[in-house]
Amino acid sequence: MTTQSNRQDLGFINSYDSSLPAGLKNKRAERLWDWAADRYAAKPVADEAAYARKLAITREYLHPEANLLELGCGTGSTALAHAHYVKHIKAVDVSSRMIEIAISKAADAGIDNIEFLHKDVDHLQLPDEYFDFVLMLNLLHLLADWRLHITMAFNTLKPGGVFVSSTMCLSDGYTFTRLPLAAGWLVGLIPLMSFFTRDDLENVLVNAGFDLEYESAPARKTAVFLVARKPW
Repeated sequence: MTTQSNRQDLGFINSYDSSLPAGLKNKRAERLWDWAADRYAAKPVADEAAYARKLAITREYLHPEANLLELGCGTGSTALAHAHYVKHIKAVDVSSRMIEIAISKAADAGIDNIEFLHKDVDHLQLPDEYFDFVLMLNLLHLLADWRLHITMAFNTLKPGGVFVSSTMCLSDGYTFTRLPLAAGWLVGLIPLMSFFTRDDLENVLVNAGFDLEYESAPARKTAVFLVARKPW
């Protein structure tokens, strides 16, 4: 059961979440993203310059012997962009159709060091201190228990490992959208969204044990791009 304090932290929309079993929530998310996958794959990147900057900043940390985990990989564009800079990538998404598209794109590009996995991140069993990098891009605000997943990322990283996220902090300027988003989620038109601030995100990362190394939000109402490191 979601507590009153958690409802306040996550926002109005997530008060509906407590009434649904986990399996139903996950199936709803999968159906939604399966339905959107082909249009998502065909849609151009909204801000190509910003995306290129995020790729470049991430690559400053990558190395050829690295094992990288990407959660919420979508159709695999970011995993494919980083594949030549690391040893191996495990890329996970809740949508089977997204994963099908990603596998096809990797085959077309001749890239064979990515393992694409169709699975809900809530059900992943990750080894402790295994990965060198964890990416969660445009994912945390779509998770009800986003704090737990930050802790999960910390635990699966090796000492010195790097966590990279790009996150919409919806409590910073988007609070007026809570009611329509809640209505859209209830009828299955949009995914569940968690409301928290940039300060909330930073605090959870630090409390999990991370050291923040880079942070950028070029404009108000844009995703906060963060790089954090697990101490050696």
